[in-house]
Order: sequence, then C-alpha cells, then structure tokens
Amino acid sequence: MDGGAQYNPRTVEEVFRDFKCRRAGMIKALTTDVEEFYQQCDPEKENLCLYGFPNEQWEVNLPAEEVPPELPEPALGINFARDGMQEKDWLALVAVHSDSWLLSVAFYFGARFGFDKADRRRLFNMINDLPTIFEVVTGAAKKQVNEKSKSNSKGGKYLKATRPKEEDEGFGEEDEEEEHGETLCGACRESYASDEFWICCDMCEMWFHGKCVKITPARAEHIKQYKCPSCTNKRARP
Repeated sequence: MDGGAQYNPRTVEEVFRDFKCRRAGMIKALTTDVEEFYQQCDPEKENLCLYGFPNEQWEVNLPAEEVPPELPEPALGINFARDGMQEKDWLALVAVHSDSWLLSVAFYFGARFGFDKADRRRLFNMINDLPTIFEVVTGAAKKQVNEKSKSNSKGGKYLKATRPKEEDEGFGEEDEEEEHGETLCGACRESYASDEFWICCDMCEMWFHGKCVKITPARAEHIKQYKCPSCTNKRARP
C-alpha cells in the first residue's frame, strides 16, 4: 500500500483532480462495494484505515509505519466500531472521517507546493462544489438535488442569463450573484456571472457555462437530467 505517496500534484487543478479520484474510491467503498468493505473491517483485526487512491480505487489497510507519514493518515481503527453501532450510522461516521482526510490531503499538497491565499481559496471552492462523502452516503446529496430540481420550472438545474419579470419577484439579482459568485465553471474554471447561462450536472453537481458544454437555454428547457461530458464519458466506459 503506497497511498499514492509517489504522486505529487503541484497545481490547483492537479490537486483537485487527485481529490476527486480519492473521493470516488472512498464513495465506492461506502456504497457500491459496501459489503466487501464491511467484511474487510473485521473488529478482530488491528487498527485499520480506509484509503482512497488517485486511480479511484480504495483499500482497507494498516496505517503507515513511518513517522511522520508521507501523507496525512485517515482515521485509525474504523473497524473497532463496526459491530458496536447500526451499520448505516457506522458508514456515516466513516464517511465524515473520510471527508476530513480528503481535505487534509488536499491542503497538505497545497502547503507543500506553496499555494498562496488565492490558490487555497480556489481549491476550496472547487472542492466545496462537490457533495461531501457524508452527504452521498446518507442520501443528503440526492435530497438536495431533488429539492433544487423541484425549484426549477423544467428539466435539469440551470441559471438563465435573463429572467422574466414575474420570476424576478422576491429574487434579486444581488441574491443570485451572492449565492453563485464563488462557483467556478467545471470546464473553463471561470467564475459565475449573472449575465451568463449556466447549467448544473445532475451526476457530479458541477456547474458549467452553457457555451462551454454547448447547451443553450432553449435546449435546457427540455433536459430532464443533465450529464456533463465527463460524467457521460464515465458512463460510456465498459
């Protein structure tokens, strides 16, 4: 188990990609591979940790022996609590600690390679655009998606460049700008602007300029569930 120790992302984009891949692996362990994960977390074994790797895989293993380790270590001894609480509560607890570990790894890389204040803010905003592992495991992320979808008139989640007057009542442009001002386009990484059309992927929760993903406001009206190019390509893989 190398924990990705040989992989050292040096830019904000590379660190974010590392974060997403490790996150995907841990989500897989706590959802689709949950039976296998449960079996590997035997309380009779020594202190075990859940690791996520840059290749989107996961592993349950002993912590690193060297002190200090090459990377921050995940929560220790997750297996000891397995049989002492309800499975869903145990998985939620592991998810919370997994979220904390992912942030510590991301900002470890940021500190190691000298990210300044602007880079750290940009990295956090990119991370914060994704639902946490806890939200995914507990179903809170899906609930948020459903609530956001219901708030739209039709189809997937999107923001129009202009709104009819009847839709503007009680919804000021300043409120919209404040809510989405820190959001970055998943394609070009530029910030949100109220005079541009945006659409949100229903799979990864990333926002995109309509022009970057070739979606027009008229076309968005007829999309029930939007998948960005990245999520579409993942689904197409065998």
